[in-house]
Amino acid sequence: MRTPSENSFATHDGTSLFYRHWPATGARRGAIVLLHRGHEHGGRVAHLADELDLPDFDVFAWDARGNGQSPGVRGDSPSFSALVRDLACFVAHIEAQHGVAPRDMAVVAQSVGAVVASTWVHDYAPKIRALVLASPAFKVKLYVPLARPGLKLMSALFGNFFVNSYVKAKFLTHDPERIASYESDPLIARPISVRVLLGLYETAERVVADAQAVHVPTQLLISGADWVVHHGPQHRFFDGLGSSIKEKHVLPGFFHDTLGERDRHTAVAKVRRFILQRFDAAPVIPDQRRAHEASPSQIESDALGAPLPWWSPRAWYWANTKRSLKFGALFSAGLKLGEDTGYDSGSTLDFVYRNRAESRNPFGKLIDKVYLGSIGWRGIRIRKTHVEELLRLAMARLRAAGLPVRVMDIAAGHGRYALEFFEREGGKPDAVLLRDYSPINVEQGQALIAAKGMQAIARFEQADAFDRAQVGSAQPAPTLGIVSGLYELFPDNALLEASLGGLADAIPVGGYLVYTGQPWHPQLELIARGLTSHRQGAAWVMRRRSQREMDQLVEAAGFRKIEQRIDDFGIFTVSLAQRIA
Repeated sequence: MRTPSENSFATHDGTSLFYRHWPATGARRGAIVLLHRGHEHGGRVAHLADELDLPDFDVFAWDARGNGQSPGVRGDSPSFSALVRDLACFVAHIEAQHGVAPRDMAVVAQSVGAVVASTWVHDYAPKIRALVLASPAFKVKLYVPLARPGLKLMSALFGNFFVNSYVKAKFLTHDPERIASYESDPLIARPISVRVLLGLYETAERVVADAQAVHVPTQLLISGADWVVHHGPQHRFFDGLGSSIKEKHVLPGFFHDTLGERDRHTAVAKVRRFILQRFDAAPVIPDQRRAHEASPSQIESDALGAPLPWWSPRAWYWANTKRSLKFGALFSAGLKLGEDTGYDSGSTLDFVYRNRAESRNPFGKLIDKVYLGSIGWRGIRIRKTHVEELLRLAMARLRAAGLPVRVMDIAAGHGRYALEFFEREGGKPDAVLLRDYSPINVEQGQALIAAKGMQAIARFEQADAFDRAQVGSAQPAPTLGIVSGLYELFPDNALLEASLGGLADAIPVGGYLVYTGQPWHPQLELIARGLTSHRQGAAWVMRRRSQREMDQLVEAAGFRKIEQRIDDFGIFTVSLAQRIA
């Protein structure tokens, strides 16, 4: 039996999380990362370090925040997405501290931990070797009628609160020793916060619905007699998986604690065999750069762009939606701006960033408030804060390396968000070049520079963000490029390849690129059938890009991703990449 060391790592908000590490007994071949169930801790999966019988693999097992020996209110987290980002930080720590690259890692996760792991793979697109999900809690069985809408209502009225797990140890496993240890373990916490529970539900629904974006080789273990979670979403997730290497095993009679069951040797043997097979073969990383030609997102986009038959009730519904928006624009400043300039225009984005009801009449102000509060615009504002966060990081790294800070945004809209950010920053950049294709945006951006008295460092010019020569010949040569909210509007990857090629031509080795993505959006049909774009009022049809697709396009141009952020809704990502040789 291997003896673990006890360690900690600082996660994204500075919290120090506890983990155990079992070093390989000989030459290290790779690493296994174990994620425990909800309410539990890493000690509850410690038996797997030996039972997997993989002595040439390091094994790591954390205590998720709010669990076990990690700090935080028991069963709580700032959000479910914070747990996912914790995992991204844990893997980054393992790579930096223990020298194991993601391509040499396999993640084995149970229950809530399996949802954290699958969300991380979906949202962050890590290049891990294998993913094993044991009874993922994609849909927890809440036996009280209307429990979920009730919890959501109470949360809206009273804020965050806690509910206790109803599950007894005898319904988790048939193993008498596991039952006894569960009942006597002082580190097991029965409460779970409602924000984590509701976040688990919402995130799991998103990941199951978009499983096609998961391309990591995946093994799914389903407990056949699970009292805790539903089977249906597990099967749907497997059916939708984008990975060409996937396997599913239903284990008859198993309770929820799949890898802690009395007869777990059969499940553990399957996990061991799957991991060894994946490490015997070369890493599998499918090329997604042609996804605009043939992929689920291309099929989805084509369907959204196709007109509905006139007799379809959906056609009537969306026609009425468009009429309602035009009527609302008679009162609402926000809707009028969208109808006049396009809901994806720089003018509309400027309005969303200001986040004020600017109509002159009470009805219009109410419409503005509801409009600005939609999930997409909330996500846009969070994206702005994430862009600023990564810009701040990139500027600090450039200065630490003794390089000038010369910024170029190739599609800045009016440029308000960039200019206001640099205006607030203590250490201003050496130069700021803002560009846009729209003469209106350029004119208003130039006026904004003058109004802020920033002519000494900033200028605004008209240019095509998809013309490689124009992007690549920018002067002075930028050391920090920005592409925010642009690529999401154009489905064809050939355009992005030209644009990213220009950025790679312009940015020297050691420079940085901040880029955004949109792997998911819950309002795609509303946007496509109800809203108009800035392109002569054409429908605003978007093709989602998985994070893997977006990252591969950036990587192919000559950049290496080093940081990423994503909102709690899973809609918009912001990444920081460094130019490499």
